[in-house]
Amino acid sequence: MSTVSPIVVDTAAAVRMWQEYADAHPDAVAACPEYTVEHFGDSERLADELLAHVLEGEKRATSSLVAEYIAEDQQLPRIGSHWIACDGRGTPRAILRTTEMRLGVFGSADARFAYDEGEDDRSLESWRIEHRRYWTRISAALGREWSEESDEIIFERFSVAWPPEHADAGR
Repeated sequence: MSTVSPIVVDTAAAVRMWQEYADAHPDAVAACPEYTVEHFGDSERLADELLAHVLEGEKRATSSLVAEYIAEDQQLPRIGSHWIACDGRGTPRAILRTTEMRLGVFGSADARFAYDEGEDDRSLESWRIEHRRYWTRISAALGREWSEESDEIIFERFSVAWPPEHADAGR
């Protein structure tokens, strides 16, 4: 999820993608009919890089500041919720479905979660370095200071539900 990016999503294409998914998986949509249309990161480059990790099967987790959701007046995701992930030009590329989530602070991230985020060398150390940098930047864009001790983070795992060529097994 991103707050500060100028990326404009192609909502018409997202609606078409959602309808294709809904036609193929009516039960999943009936269980959770709402969806969001978003992208990873806060730049075109980062959105493309992180989405590539998803499409290649390396990334099955993400983390966001609760403050981002508050700033955008959005509800937090819930297990079973869907989001259409766009590339850096706003083109919908995949539908993701939340499979696990928890709230915590920065220090509660563990090595398994860092690995599942699929970024850099997938270590907890690199996760900490890059996310400190990222959330400091995001918080500044929101006009606030980030605190690793007190700012709540959403730790979210997901599966790729659509399109079929990228979908995880069982979907």
